[in-house]
Amino acid sequence: MFENKERTDLAELGEFGLIRHLTDNFKIRHESSIKGIGDDAAVLHAGDKEMLISTDLLLEGIHFDLAYVPLMHLGYKAVQVNLSDIYAMNGVASQITVSLGLSSKFPLEAVEEIYKGIELACNKFNIDLIGGDTSSSKQGLVISVTSIGFAEKADIVYRNGAQEGDLLCVSGDLGGAYVGLQILEREKQIFLENPNIQPDLEGKDYIIERQLKPEGRRDIVDLLAQMKIIPTSMIDVSDGLASEIMHICKESDKGCTIYEDKLPIDPMTYETARELGIDPTVCALNGGEDYELLFTIRQDDYTKLKHDVDISVIGHITDKPSGCKMISKSNVVHELKAQGWNAFKL
Repeated sequence: MFENKERTDLAELGEFGLIRHLTDNFKIRHESSIKGIGDDAAVLHAGDKEMLISTDLLLEGIHFDLAYVPLMHLGYKAVQVNLSDIYAMNGVASQITVSLGLSSKFPLEAVEEIYKGIELACNKFNIDLIGGDTSSSKQGLVISVTSIGFAEKADIVYRNGAQEGDLLCVSGDLGGAYVGLQILEREKQIFLENPNIQPDLEGKDYIIERQLKPEGRRDIVDLLAQMKIIPTSMIDVSDGLASEIMHICKESDKGCTIYEDKLPIDPMTYETARELGIDPTVCALNGGEDYELLFTIRQDDYTKLKHDVDISVIGHITDKPSGCKMISKSNVVHELKAQGWNAFKL
């Protein structure tokens, strides 16, 4: 099956390259398996509707730092990041399972805080917690959430449906979660140097919340349904906008052009990035963890959403030979590069 003769660093492949390498030889054997590995969620035939299933893993020290992440927020976020995968298929999530690996440092009260956050997310998004598992862990806290949802077959949106001329749209604003993380990391370092100094987070509530308590965009799925728009492709922005755009282009065998001045960046994100000496555009393109929805629509559908302030048209789909480009504010053409989250670069 595998013919590697030398040692290969996982960081060379990255998360998605590793998945492709390990699973390319696995074939779909059952008619009920409509879509397997390679999209935001798997799709199974389940009677009148299709079932959507996705799993995410969060590891202490890799995906979160308990020095500044409250346990209740962590429980909430663990659910949200998983529901986002269902929404990215244009589906509605309905159930989750939660599995925890717990080290001996966690008392019952700490675990209860995690589940308060999980319950808050379930209540807000009408989700049933239907199972899971618990185990001891020597590596710290491990959280694995599996989400289940449903959609009509005709409504499911994959990454591979973008067509030349389609408009590239994104919900909400970008870069806030990354800039919020930089503020939290800065305050952590200051605290470690002098524990008597209190964190200075005044006026940064929005971007801090974007990092600690993101919201899956179920409302965008509902809005598109009300507008009678079925996107031609869709993905959620978890690893950075540039990375997600390139996933859509790769899976759809297309290129794209986006415009820097069309990227939706909240004023607080912009100003704080400048304060930290970071380019706000880089934050928007490569920051990740915004959990907004990136999708393409036919040009004919533009009039239905052009007045919605929570959806921005940032570019359009081109042919594959044109590649993935960004036109800067100064009208310079840049090749779009995915420089976001790599799970194996630590």
